[in-house]
Amino acid sequence: MEMESTRFAKPSTPTKFYSLTKMALHNSSYRALSLRNYSSFRNTTTGSLLHLRRSSSAKVLSLLHVTCYSTCSGIEYCSSSKRRSRGPVMAAKGKSEGEKQEDGKYKHTIDLPRTAFGLRANSVVREPEIQRLWDENQVFKRVATRNTGASFVLHDGPPYANGDLHMGHALNKILKDIINRYKLLQNYQVHYVPGWDCHGLPIELKVLQSLDQDARKELTPLKLRAKAAKFAKSTVKNQMAAFKHFVFPMRLNFICCSHHLVRDIMIFHVQLGVELIYFPLESPLYILLAIWRMGNWDHPYLTLDPEYEAAQIEVFGQMALQGYIYRGRKPVHWSPSSRTALAEAELEYPEGHVSKSMYAVFRLISAPTSCKLLNDFIPNLGLAIWTTTPWTIPANAAVAVNSKLQYAVVEVDSNTIDTTAPSVKKEKRVGNVLKDHNKLYLVVALDLVPTLEAKWGLKLIVKTTLTGAELENCRYVHPVESRECPVVVGGDYITTESGTGLVHTAPGHGQEDYVTGLKYGLPVLSPVDDEGKFTEEAGQFCGLDVLGDGNVAVIECLDKNSSMIMVEPYKHKYPYDWRTKKPTIFRATEQWFASVEGFRSAAMDSINQVSWIPPQAENRISSMTSSRSDWCISRQRTWGVPIPVFYHVESKEPLMNEETIGHIKSIISQKGSDAWWYMQVEELLPEKYRKEASSYVKGTDTMDVWFDSGSSWAAVLRKRSGLSYPADLYLEGTDQHRGWFQSSLLTSIATNGKAPYHGVVTHGFVLDEKGFKMSKSQGNVVDPRTVIEGGKDQKESFGADVLRLWVSSVDYTGDVMIGPKVLRQMSDIYRKLRGTLRFLLGNLHDWKADYAVPYNELPVIDQYALFQLESVVKNIKESYDNYQFFKIFQIIQRFIVVDLSNFYLDVAKDRLYVGGTTSTTRRSCQTVLAAHLLSIVRVIAPILPHLAEDVWQNLPFPFIAEDGHKANFVFESRWPVLNEKHLSFPEEEVNFWGTILELRTEVNKVLEVARTMKLIGSSLEAKVYLHASDAGLFSRLVDMCSSDNDADTLHRIFLTSQVEILPSLESVSKDDIPCTGKYLVQHKNKVWIGVSRASGLKCERCWNFSLQVGSYDDHPSLCGRCHSVVSQPIPAMAAAS
Repeated sequence: MEMESTRFAKPSTPTKFYSLTKMALHNSSYRALSLRNYSSFRNTTTGSLLHLRRSSSAKVLSLLHVTCYSTCSGIEYCSSSKRRSRGPVMAAKGKSEGEKQEDGKYKHTIDLPRTAFGLRANSVVREPEIQRLWDENQVFKRVATRNTGASFVLHDGPPYANGDLHMGHALNKILKDIINRYKLLQNYQVHYVPGWDCHGLPIELKVLQSLDQDARKELTPLKLRAKAAKFAKSTVKNQMAAFKHFVFPMRLNFICCSHHLVRDIMIFHVQLGVELIYFPLESPLYILLAIWRMGNWDHPYLTLDPEYEAAQIEVFGQMALQGYIYRGRKPVHWSPSSRTALAEAELEYPEGHVSKSMYAVFRLISAPTSCKLLNDFIPNLGLAIWTTTPWTIPANAAVAVNSKLQYAVVEVDSNTIDTTAPSVKKEKRVGNVLKDHNKLYLVVALDLVPTLEAKWGLKLIVKTTLTGAELENCRYVHPVESRECPVVVGGDYITTESGTGLVHTAPGHGQEDYVTGLKYGLPVLSPVDDEGKFTEEAGQFCGLDVLGDGNVAVIECLDKNSSMIMVEPYKHKYPYDWRTKKPTIFRATEQWFASVEGFRSAAMDSINQVSWIPPQAENRISSMTSSRSDWCISRQRTWGVPIPVFYHVESKEPLMNEETIGHIKSIISQKGSDAWWYMQVEELLPEKYRKEASSYVKGTDTMDVWFDSGSSWAAVLRKRSGLSYPADLYLEGTDQHRGWFQSSLLTSIATNGKAPYHGVVTHGFVLDEKGFKMSKSQGNVVDPRTVIEGGKDQKESFGADVLRLWVSSVDYTGDVMIGPKVLRQMSDIYRKLRGTLRFLLGNLHDWKADYAVPYNELPVIDQYALFQLESVVKNIKESYDNYQFFKIFQIIQRFIVVDLSNFYLDVAKDRLYVGGTTSTTRRSCQTVLAAHLLSIVRVIAPILPHLAEDVWQNLPFPFIAEDGHKANFVFESRWPVLNEKHLSFPEEEVNFWGTILELRTEVNKVLEVARTMKLIGSSLEAKVYLHASDAGLFSRLVDMCSSDNDADTLHRIFLTSQVEILPSLESVSKDDIPCTGKYLVQHKNKVWIGVSRASGLKCERCWNFSLQVGSYDDHPSLCGRCHSVVSQPIPAMAAAS
C-alpha cells in the first residue's frame, strides 16, 4: 500500500519566474547544467545557479534567493489509504490555494514535508545528469583511492566482437555491475577490465561476405587479416558505445582531451586503437544503463592485442613442452560450410533435424572356431546394423558388438513381408533384400527382436542365441567394396535403446569408433574433403556431397547390392555449426590436439574446490570435463593466432620446441600475429635454425578461439597491474560450462595446476514474457535501448534503473522472462520505492544529526522499527554475499510496502506533522526516518545507482562516514555498519509487536464496516474498544493505552481518536458500540473488537476528537496536545523556513 497523498507546500517566493526559467531550460536544446559544484548546490535552500550556454555567447542567469523546496509541488505522495485523517494535508492545500488566514489559522504550525526530490524519475534526463555528476567529480576514482579493504577481481568474459548487443548482454553486464558496486561499498579495492574476443571465423566470414567474387580472388591472407582486424575494432567501438546503455561507460582518460563547443554540445574525443569515437554528451548514446567508472574501459583487453597474443603463445608453449599438445589424425567435428574443424563449444543442436536412417545387412562369410554354430546359417547370415549417417558406410572398417549383451540369430519369415509398403508409405522404404531372398538370417540383439518386428513389419523367428563376446572376430564382406572386415567388441555405447545392438564402425567418422579402432588397429578411412564431398578414395561416389546426393547414392548402392533392409526419416538432435547454422560432419583430419586425458584428474579435483552458483553448475561442468575427449585446438582459417610450428619440407615432421616458441612469442609481442604471415621463415626461426630455413615451411593453422579466450587469465589477470590470479569470480551464461569456463579451466590446470577462478556464477537465457525465445521474425524482441529510452517520441521509456530492478527481481540461475507487462510491474514498484524515499526526505528537511534521540529514550515503536530495519539490512547483505539478488528485491519490496508505508510511516505522519517541530516525539521519529533513509539508499545503490544518488544529492543534511570523511556521493558512504543494539530488541517484544500489527489489521476491518454503515468517515472519528481473553495480553494492551510516550499509545497506532480496553463484555450494548468483530491471536487467544463514534469534539489543528477541545480560552478549538504545541514559541529556524 502506498503512502497517503500529501501535497508539498508551494514556495513562498515568486515561483512564476522560476517556473518560466525552468521551462526555458528544459526546452532549450542548448542547455547544459554545470554539476561540478552540485554537491554544494544540493545543500543550498536559498539559491541556485544555472548556466545557459549559447553558440554565440554564454549567457549566465543567476537565480538568487529563490526558496523552492519542491520542483513538483503539484505532485502528491501516493497512497491508497482512505482512513487516514487529512487535516494537516488539507490545511496545506488550502494555504497553497490562497485561503484567507482566518479559515486555517493553525496551518503555519503544521510541519509538512519539503524536498526538491521529485516523485517522477524523469530518467531520460535525470540519469545522464547524475552520470555527468559522477564524471565531473571523479567519484569512483576517489572511492577506489580511499578504499582500504582486500582486492576483488571479477574477470570479464569477452563477448564476441561481432553483431549487435541484446538483452542477454544486459542481464550479464548488470549482474556484474551489481556485484562490483556492492563490493565497492564494502570497502573492497575493486578491479574490472572489460574484454572482447576478436579472432575467429565469424569475423572472417563477415569480411568475405562484404566482398564480391573478384575482390575475394585478390584477397591475400594479410589483406584478409587487415580487413578482419578493422572490422573487429569497429565492432568493439560500436559495442562499447552500446554497453554504455547497458552498464559500463568508460572512465575516460582523454587522449584528445580538447572540449569543442559544437552547438553548445560537448563532444568528447576518445581514441580507440587508431580510430576516433565521437560521443555527443547530450546524444542518446550517453543515456546509460548504469555506470561503473572503476571498469577500465579506456584500456579493455582485446584478444587481437600483441601483448595478449604473446601471452596466449606462452600458454600454448607451456602446454606443448609438458607434452599436452600433439598432432594426430583423428575424427573431429568438421563444418563443410566453414571449411574448418570445430570444438564442441562451437556446435549447437537445434530441434527438428531429420536424418535418413538406414537398417542394413552385412553378409557374414566366416566365424571363429569358438562360434561354429553360425556356420549352419552361412552364407544366408548377415549382421543387421542401423545408422543415421549412411554416407559413412564407404569408410566402414568393422561392426562392433557389446560383449555383455545377448544376441540372436533370427530367421526372416518371408511370408510376412509387406511388399506394398513403399506405395502406401513413401517416407519409409523396404529394401530389396527382404523382397528377393526367401531364406535370410540376421544377427540382432535379443532384446530388440520385438521392436524390430514392429519396425520392419515382419515376423522374426529366433533360431539360436549367443553372447557378444562369441561374435568377436567373425568376418563379413563390406557392402560396397567387397573387402573383408572384422566383428569387434566395442564399449558401453552399444545398447539396446535403439538400432539393432550392432554398430557400424568407421574410425574416420566417429570418436567412439576411433577409440575402438585404436584397440583393434583398424584403418582410419575418411574419403571426404574440406567441402564435405567424397574424394576419389570413395570410388563411385567421388564428388558427391555427403550430406546431400552422396548420402542418397550410398543408400541406393546398398539397396542395389541387396544390403538395405529399410530406410526411414529419423528426427533427432544433430550438431550444427553455430555460425553458419548448417550441419557438420565427423571427419578424420590432421589436427593439433590438447590431451585432456593428461590433466583430467587434476581438472576434476580443482572443480571441487571452486564455489559454483547455482550448486548444480558443478555437476554440469564435472560431467562435461570427465567425458571430454581430447581438445582439437587447430583451425583451418586465416584470422587468428597462429600455431607456432614449422614443418620439414620433405619429412613433414613438425619443428616446435622451447627456443622456437620463445622466439615467436617475442616477435608477436612486438609486432602482433600478422608477423607470422609477412615475415620469412628465416626471420621467424631462432638464430641456431636459420641456416636450415630453406628446409622448413610455416604452418597455416590458427588456434581455436576458445583457446584465445581461455588464455585470458594469463594475458589479463597475470599481466595487468592490480589484478590477481586466480580471479575471485567469473560470471557468464550457462552455455559457458562447455565454453569459456571450461577452456579457461583446462589451460590453467595444464600450465599451473589450479583453476583460474575461486567462484563461478552462471545465469540462464532471456526469454519473452510468455517464455518463448526472442526472435525478430516473431516480433517479440525486447531491446534494452528501447526499454531505457523508449520508442518513438520517448513513449514508455522506463529508464536504466527499472531495467536493473528487473534484473534484481528474477532468479537468474534459470531462464528469465521480460516484456512490457513485466517492465510496467517493475516501474510501479520503482515508483513506490521512490515515493517512500521522497517521504523520508521531505520529513527530514529540518533534520540535523545533533537532534538524534538516544536509543534508550526512543518510544518502543521506534525501537521496533529500528530492529526491523537492522534485520532487513543484515538479510540484504547476506543475499548480496550469496549473489541472490532476487531475495533482495523481495525483501525491499515487502519492507517498503508493508513494514514502512502501510504501518510505520502511516502512523508516523501524525507526530511528524502536528507533534511539534522540536518535540521529542517528532525528533525521535526523525531519528528513525534518518536511519531508514541512510540505510535504504545505500543497500539499494548497487541495484539502483541513479535513484540512490538522486536521493543522496537531495539529502538535507551532511553524512559523515565511519572513517570521518564527508560523503558527498552515495558510493563514498560505505555499507551501513551493523548496529548490534538495534538487533538486541527482545524476542518477546518482537512477537508482541507482530501481534499488534495483526490486531491493527483486524481493527481496520471493523473500521471499514463502520465506515460502510456511515457511522464514521475518517478513522479519527472512531473510538475502538478491545477485550482480550488472555490476561497477559489484556495487561499489555492496558499499559499501551496509558503509555507515558504518546507514540506508543494504541489510538496513535490504530489512527483513531480513542481506544478503551474493556475488562469484560457483560455491560456492552449494541446501541453504544454498533460495530464489532473478533480476532484470534495465534489461533487461540480471542480478542473482541468494537467501534463507536469518538467522544468529544474535533480538534481544528490535528482533527483528532478530544474531550479537551473547548477547555482552553486562548485556543478553544484545540486539543491538549495541539494547545501545548502552539503555545510554545516557534524556533528561529522553523520560523525562517
